[in-house]
Amino acid sequence: MKSWICLFAITGLTLCARPVAEGLLSYVDPADGRRKPVRTLQDWEIRRGELLDSVQALTGVLPSRSGLPPFDIQYLDSVHETAYTRYTLRFTVAEGEALPALLYVPVSDGASRRHPAMLALHPTGASGKQIVDCERPYAKELALRGYVVIAPDYPGFGDLSAYDFLNSRYASGTLKGLFDHIRCVDLLESMECVDADRIGVIGHSLGGHNALFAAAFDTRLKAVVTSCGWTDFEYYHIGEEASKRYGGRLGPWAQDKYMPLLRDVYGLESVPFNFHDLIALIAPRAVYSFSPLRDDNFDVEGVRTGIRKAAEVYRFLKAENQLRVCYPDTVHDFPETCRQTAYRWTDSLFSSARAAEKYRMPCGE
Repeated sequence: MKSWICLFAITGLTLCARPVAEGLLSYVDPADGRRKPVRTLQDWEIRRGELLDSVQALTGVLPSRSGLPPFDIQYLDSVHETAYTRYTLRFTVAEGEALPALLYVPVSDGASRRHPAMLALHPTGASGKQIVDCERPYAKELALRGYVVIAPDYPGFGDLSAYDFLNSRYASGTLKGLFDHIRCVDLLESMECVDADRIGVIGHSLGGHNALFAAAFDTRLKAVVTSCGWTDFEYYHIGEEASKRYGGRLGPWAQDKYMPLLRDVYGLESVPFNFHDLIALIAPRAVYSFSPLRDDNFDVEGVRTGIRKAAEVYRFLKAENQLRVCYPDTVHDFPETCRQTAYRWTDSLFSSARAAEKYRMPCGE
């Protein structure tokens, strides 16, 4: 058995990445230190804690949300459409930390009802949150269907383009994003027009793997749509020139805006968790992965392998039907046909009324 790898996070807490066992359904019994098969839900909760520790060994320790200041929402502008109002706002996520976001609120039809909600996470791009309103408009399209949608900037993009990673209280950009995304769920949950039992998350590329991180740590997220967001790390590949530029095949993941501990602690050689672990952490909640056959970075074979491994946990929890994957014959993209499939899937999970049909919007139904 490999030695445990320990590091000191910037919070001052010590975190150990437990050795990864063959398969997900085994755990170290805290009573005697022996590795045993997962047989009960209590066993799985212990194993789930091991996996969360392994993820935080690379991202840093997730800060506590106790004693946080009020949201102090600042509305910067608003755009009124037929089916929804879109607000540009900033709100407080922690002391001295304001998060810019777009918030879409469906127009009331006169009935007193709560809407399903989605956290919409943008892909890589300088304009950040604006991407999911314009270029890949899944935030806007979901708002047309009657969802309350919040779309924040990820650190380093959009209105957070000048984010200072080196002087951040977070050990990684991924961790800062994760904390912000959880606070977005807090904000959605606080809204009277939101049904707190029907909140999901959707994202493409950067947003696709951030959707997995968010749902792994926040069990309030009941539906996860990830497009071009992952492959198991051993299948991740970049070109030879890019590999030299980043110092290794996994170098892109070790940038300050993602997980620099992969470089500084693990030397770009080993990773204390894998993406199928994140999906297993989400079980038994619903996950839909759109993983193209011709994605240049996120190799489809790594997705197939990861889905097979995560499916073991879904079967154990009797939730096989909650894990779905689509392999479109396309490149690193989230085309409209796939987006519409994702929306129909979340509609079915949340039994949501289709605002798009009500307002006769061209959403491809």
